[in-house]
Amino acid sequence: MRLSELGNKEVVNLNNGERLGLLVDADIIFDSGTGKIVSIVVPERKIALKILGFDNGGMEIPWSSIRKIGYDMIIVELGS
Repeated sequence: MRLSELGNKEVVNLNNGERLGLLVDADIIFDSGTGKIVSIVVPERKIALKILGFDNGGMEIPWSSIRKIGYDMIIVELGS
């Protein structure tokens, strides 16, 4: 799968069904030595915090936590 094919997929936590955001808005962290994806950083969904100037940088999700990449969503398994 190409990175461009990940597009507008929604990231959802398997443990609690929480919608974490869209991958298109996320940053991807690569290992500079191997070129492999280490993690994705999904931005905080609460727009009100950004308007007030609070931006925590988002939630970093290790690539190893991804369980399934489907047609329109990515299922991750994160602690509850």
